[in-house]
Amino acid sequence: MGSAFGVLFRVTTFGESHGGGLGAIVEGCPPRLTLDVAALQAALDRRAPGKGKLGTMRKESDTVEVLSGVSEGLTLGSPIALLLRNEDADPSAYESWRHLYRPSHADFTYDARYGHRAWAGGGRSSARETAGRVAAGAIAAQVLTSLGPVQIVAWVDSVADIDATVDDATVAQEAVDASEVRCPDPVASLAMAERIRAARAAGDTVGGTIRCVVRGVPAGLGDPVFDKLEADLGKAMLSIPACKGFESGDGFAGARLNGLAHNDLFEPDGQGGVRTRTNRSGGIQGGISNGMPITFRCAFKPVATVFRPQDTVDDQGNAAVLTPRGRHDPCVLPRAVPVVEAMAAIVLADHWLRWRGQCGS
Repeated sequence: MGSAFGVLFRVTTFGESHGGGLGAIVEGCPPRLTLDVAALQAALDRRAPGKGKLGTMRKESDTVEVLSGVSEGLTLGSPIALLLRNEDADPSAYESWRHLYRPSHADFTYDARYGHRAWAGGGRSSARETAGRVAAGAIAAQVLTSLGPVQIVAWVDSVADIDATVDDATVAQEAVDASEVRCPDPVASLAMAERIRAARAAGDTVGGTIRCVVRGVPAGLGDPVFDKLEADLGKAMLSIPACKGFESGDGFAGARLNGLAHNDLFEPDGQGGVRTRTNRSGGIQGGISNGMPITFRCAFKPVATVFRPQDTVDDQGNAAVLTPRGRHDPCVLPRAVPVVEAMAAIVLADHWLRWRGQCGS
């Protein structure tokens, strides 16, 4: 099962939604890094369930335990093991439909692939798995901070057909977290919250997009052909539960332009270097960072668990009707924001360490 990601900075997550716990093992973290455990916990608190009125009512403190790889507050260079114990698991909520395949979930495909699955909450396919990613991403973010002044900020850019208007150049995490939807556009944020509440009241769910900007990445990260920086970012984002689309820079909108309109012209940056006049490439050209802010957007589908009867089949192929119950988000977007940031940090820390190892700087 593909539970590991990265080359030099390598993250392996483990655990199931309703098992004893879950977490991550981080390999490749440089030694002698002062590990700020409080920052790890703060990152997990942003993702944790039961913290807002728009999400699941499952209550998990997601208190992180650092089991290895750290001594006297400094990383050792050995694997860092992170554990989060499940405190509010409730497998009984799934007992009555353990043999039914939930529409648009991974129940059927996991059975097809492995012949056996964790039916309570979807096991590894549950979005709860992302808690381990966020913990590992918080370490990656600290590695990046030790290498340069990197800022990673993601926010909800749209919910259903409601779009935000946000300035990529100035948006800050404080403005994102001031909104219960994690959208720094106050007008759009209110409309998004109402749309999510309306979906929940109707027993339905909604999807949307998350946009991310990364500032402070130097030119030169990434490799041509198969290890392009945007390719690894795309894989990282598409591995997040419910993520169904990824675009770098202008993405699909750029496909509507001609070359003269789309090209990012170079100009002096006033400090002896170069920059581009525009940033339609999203900070990546030829699969390698060009020193401009890295921008990308991810599309998330509506949550598959809807609280209305739906046709399905059981694991014997018999027709059935499923009416789910339990504790589920009507929209994953607000809690997916820190997951997107975490995966971006993991990709960039990995590529930065690869670049440093190759260039010796």
